[in-house]
Amino acid sequence: QVQLVESGGGLVQAGGSLRLSCAASGSIFSLNAMGWYRQAPGKQRELVAAITRGGTTTYADSIKGRFTISRDNAKNTVDLQMNSLEPEDTAVYYCNAFSSTKIYWGQGTQVTVSS
Repeated sequence: QVQLVESGGGLVQAGGSLRLSCAASGSIFSLNAMGWYRQAPGKQRELVAAITRGGTTTYADSIKGRFTISRDNAKNTVDLQMNSLEPEDTAVYYCNAFSSTKIYWGQGTQVTVSS
């Protein structure tokens, strides 16, 4: 049992920045990787960024270097620093975590970028 709680979403102007945070609790010893996905209305949920316990990262091509994911294994938190936000980034952002047998999801946090 793992619980994920996101925070940091909100409304921001185009070109602005937000920092999303995800806190994991429960049986966190089993987690291999954590990351961020997003889902806009009518679209599939897509990967934004992910990071393994060992520090390997992956990013979606669409963010074009604007976002940075970081993880503190000791504190069991993952952050997503989002810079140069665009209206196309508007979506619900979900924290996720992987164990060897299960995938966990947070409740989501809304990010809205106004033009």
